[in-house]
Amino acid sequence: MDKSKRLPLKSKRSFRRRLPPIQSGDRIDYRNMSLISRFISEQGKILSRRVNRLTLKQQRLITIAIKQARILSLLPFLNNEKQFERSKSTAGTIGLRTRNK
Repeated sequence: MDKSKRLPLKSKRSFRRRLPPIQSGDRIDYRNMSLISRFISEQGKILSRRVNRLTLKQQRLITIAIKQARILSLLPFLNNEKQFERSKSTAGTIGLRTRNK
């Protein structure tokens, strides 16, 4: 086949550039709950850098901000639903343990 008669190869993937999750004007701070909550899973875990699409420096700052917010009780360490289920189950067993004197 002649080179001039070949069809041009189309790229297999069409990449659409995604917007970065943190804009240049956003401050990464423990008080900015709307920003921080985007980088936490439903179970309360900090999402990985690959999932977040952040730079290394941004991921470090997000991690520090999340940990500060947890220490100051702005964010829970665990998901509230799991805490409620655990406290509910232990409350039932406490009532059964009564001492007979």
